[in-house]
Amino acid sequence: MTDLNSSGLTDLGVAAIRSGVASGDFTAVEVAEAFNANVAAAQDALNAFIVATPDRAIEAAQAVDAKRAKGEALGKMAGVPIGMKDLFATVGVQTTAASHILEGFTPQYESTVSAKLWDAGAGMLGKLNLDQFAMGSSNETSYFGNVVSPWRRNDGGNAPLAPGGSSGGSSAAIAARLCPAATGTDTGGSIRQPAAFTGITGIKPTYGRCSRWGVVAFASSLDQAGPMARDVTDCAIMLEAMAGFDPKDSTSLNLPVPEWEKGLNADLSGKGVGIPREYRMDGMDADVAKSWDDGIAWLKDAGATIVDVSLPHTKYALPAYYIIAPAEASSNLARYDGVRYGLRDLPDGSNLQDMYAATRAAGFGAEVRRRILIGTYVLSAGFYDAYYTQAQKVRTLIARDFAQAFEQCDVILAPTAPSAAFALGENTEDPLKMYLNDVFAVPASLAGLPAMSVPAGLNREGLPLGLQIIGKAFDEQGVLNAGLAIEQRANFTARPGKWW
Repeated sequence: MTDLNSSGLTDLGVAAIRSGVASGDFTAVEVAEAFNANVAAAQDALNAFIVATPDRAIEAAQAVDAKRAKGEALGKMAGVPIGMKDLFATVGVQTTAASHILEGFTPQYESTVSAKLWDAGAGMLGKLNLDQFAMGSSNETSYFGNVVSPWRRNDGGNAPLAPGGSSGGSSAAIAARLCPAATGTDTGGSIRQPAAFTGITGIKPTYGRCSRWGVVAFASSLDQAGPMARDVTDCAIMLEAMAGFDPKDSTSLNLPVPEWEKGLNADLSGKGVGIPREYRMDGMDADVAKSWDDGIAWLKDAGATIVDVSLPHTKYALPAYYIIAPAEASSNLARYDGVRYGLRDLPDGSNLQDMYAATRAAGFGAEVRRRILIGTYVLSAGFYDAYYTQAQKVRTLIARDFAQAFEQCDVILAPTAPSAAFALGENTEDPLKMYLNDVFAVPASLAGLPAMSVPAGLNREGLPLGLQIIGKAFDEQGVLNAGLAIEQRANFTARPGKWW
């Protein structure tokens, strides 16, 4: 039995929980019970979970404790209860993508990523809220209500803040100590931007490193699962458990999974860090600019050489992304028609076409409908070449920019987001303003590169800011190591004051 009280247990991260369970300092069941209690206590205020699964967390913990009692080998995530973004199919537990159109859908199969985590000894605390179909940067498009960040501005105002998106339930839950880690997905920044907004760490691995099988699709050539946790080491541990070749995913990388945790090293001697001049934008937030300068100094201190690099097509990345991603979404979301599963809206006397229209009108939220319309338009006859084909050419040029930059450096350092967290409702009337949140994150997604956000400090309002490290394809180790160097020097220990 442990000497730690339950709040002490919920302050522990992945590595500390795994080690404590393995050494017998406390049981996996005690850990699960402590986090279950936090999930229940915070739900009304933060709305981070769509469904809580306390029994699943306890069952997994009991299995780990039983294995330990028998002296059997424990997995990489043994005894660690996590949150699962509600985009991953989980057998017997509702999976909705935060959309009314999938409300009540209970998969009879398990996503590859979640199955790997359960095999590694992790338990599930519940399914986390997100922007509907992962479309959003603020977690305000969920059918199940907004997620509220546990952070507050230090000006005494109580305006509820956005936890970032689309993995906002994941970021809020980790920051509020409802779980030590969670899965996220990143299509154009949906792991990195929420991590930056809530003072946690998250990595989008190289495209294809984690299987997309069993993950509700948004934009198939961009979607990539990754871990979100308190620190770099925890992300490395969890990514090892999540990654690996999957023959069920045609885009899966057939490569061995490196031992990222073992390879962690914050000494960057001999490494070059590129600073892209195009990311220094006019009117850049002063606090964001300062945190970037701090990051440059920290990486220099870690032994790295700072190199000025150019990514000339950066300004076209966001427009290209908002053609490619909606185009793929309009294709992927065509399957939600009211025929096979999920919502069916069948008006009296209607035909099949009427049912399609009524089901989609009732089932999809405004942002999802907006992106389907954009995507269908750019794929339509007469516009395909003008928009979609051009956007794909721009994507190739962006990937080439990165390849040329990486001839001069090993990793690239940039801000994660153009600002700290904004208030809920602040940007909802202006979709373009919301889309600009992705301006620093989208280029790495278009190029399929590994990229990570690490907390860098607080702005003048007392809100977290993140720094982004972008690496070469397959070089998650280089990204994690640069992240570790920043983490050790930033010494970010801030956490939200508990108001919920």
